[in-house]
Amino acid sequence: MRIEVAKLNIQRACQSLKQGNVIAYPTEAVWGLGCDPQNEAAVGKILRLKNRPVHKGLILVSGSIAQFEPLLNKLSREQRDKLIASWPGHITWLVPDSDNLTPEWIKGDHQSVAIRVSGHTIVQELCSAFGGPIVSTSANEAGKEEIKSRFILEDKFADKIAGIVDGDLGKSAKPSEIRDLLSGRVIR
Repeated sequence: MRIEVAKLNIQRACQSLKQGNVIAYPTEAVWGLGCDPQNEAAVGKILRLKNRPVHKGLILVSGSIAQFEPLLNKLSREQRDKLIASWPGHITWLVPDSDNLTPEWIKGDHQSVAIRVSGHTIVQELCSAFGGPIVSTSANEAGKEEIKSRFILEDKFADKIAGIVDGDLGKSAKPSEIRDLLSGRVIR
């Protein structure tokens, strides 16, 4: 028997996020799982769904660079320019968080936080309506292939999440590239 999953518009998705729920939504390349990054219990739900250890950290996605402004205050002009040149887009940057503005359940064992300003219209609208960044992690169990099919997404997660934001995936072939802002090293 197939379980029906709620189709969420942007407003209902934001309400669900604020209630501590996990939602799925389309990104540039794959289906993502998201929650309120300030809600430790919601982040814990995502980690359990993915079978992912907290020490690895998670990505935060936003709809605009302004939503990350507190994290960017101590960056050099050159570092800020590097971010601005790549966003909105498909690059996630590991940015130093020396003031510990980001909870450890997001950063894991790291001194930096992974952030991205999405170029996907639905993600931009979702973060704008939510009023800030949300957790963005691929909708799959850790180490397994990312999900690009809505049918597979529903099959795997229908009974485990609050709903799915309706929409299409972007045209990117693979998840965002991850780069370290300080070293320039490509992580993924």
